[in-house]
Amino acid sequence: MKLDIIAGARPNFMKIAPIIEELEKEKDKIQYRLVHTGQHYDKKMSGNFFEQLGIPEPDVNLEVGSATQAVQAARIMERYEALLLDAPADWCLVVGDVTSTMACSIAAKKLNMGVIHVEGGIRSNDLTMPEEINRMVTDAITDIFYTTSEVANNNLRNLGHSESKIKYVGNTMIDTLLKNMPRFKKPDVHSRLNLENKGYFVMTLHRPANVDEERKLKQLIDEIIKGANGMPVIFPVHPRTAKILKNIGVKASNLHMIEPLGYLEFNYLVKNSYAVVTDSGGITEETTVMKIPCMTLRDNTERPETITVGTNELVGTDPKNIAPYMKKLHNGEWKLGDIPYLWDGSTSQRIVQDLLTLA
Repeated sequence: MKLDIIAGARPNFMKIAPIIEELEKEKDKIQYRLVHTGQHYDKKMSGNFFEQLGIPEPDVNLEVGSATQAVQAARIMERYEALLLDAPADWCLVVGDVTSTMACSIAAKKLNMGVIHVEGGIRSNDLTMPEEINRMVTDAITDIFYTTSEVANNNLRNLGHSESKIKYVGNTMIDTLLKNMPRFKKPDVHSRLNLENKGYFVMTLHRPANVDEERKLKQLIDEIIKGANGMPVIFPVHPRTAKILKNIGVKASNLHMIEPLGYLEFNYLVKNSYAVVTDSGGITEETTVMKIPCMTLRDNTERPETITVGTNELVGTDPKNIAPYMKKLHNGEWKLGDIPYLWDGSTSQRIVQDLLTLA
């Protein structure tokens, strides 16, 4: 069996690392090729994740680089198709919901390959999110779904997918988190600011709904700073957000904007924080497992289990919504949360055991 594993952007790397580790144990039965599309090409957003998570160097790098989503998708499909025509594979395994996920699925399916989607079936039901389009298209042509929750399973059933295609296995990103937790590294900012554990906030913002409009971004940050009650707010700034922040001049004595961090350093900050404010989906999963209060600045989420089971709350994108949640947090009224079913660190083992039945 020849299997292509696709990785293109920072969220993918955390999801493929444990799968590759398990596949290494079955090399006599499953031959895999790691294909990096180059969708994220910045060292902080890509390169050191491979080093920190023990992911081998990609067998192929399509080097698509930065572009609009349509141009990027076209480049990925063109270059991945050329690779497959030259050196075919039997199955294409994609993870998550980035442009690379959709584009490689399309290219593979048009060459009659099987498509496997890790984290299939999740939905925000918000078509303004590029990721939602990627999920819908990918799932429409997927042959095997490895899912993270019963909600995802039901989404797929409602779309008419047969039970035999849906494999409820858990969350590979949590495999990576639990394995690497003892290896978390204190970042320089922690020592430089003399941060106290449980004495600071971590904030991440990158979604267009929050960062593209300068006035709204400033209002959001102002409300977060105010709600922090003087506690430090550590803000690793996404490259997309950095360009906009230059124009609005947000400053506060407790706001500390820093470069993006590696996986081990960022999660050290999260694990020891008082709370997290974010618009990322993946971070809400990590905070749920680490039992850290999390406020999500979005109007919807494709990971509802982080709210119904975990420590996450959906605050919305209106800056006025932030204050009541901050009050609830400071009053000690935040929910304790629990860990969703099968988010136990063994998901990748279940995936590879199922892949062996295909081989």
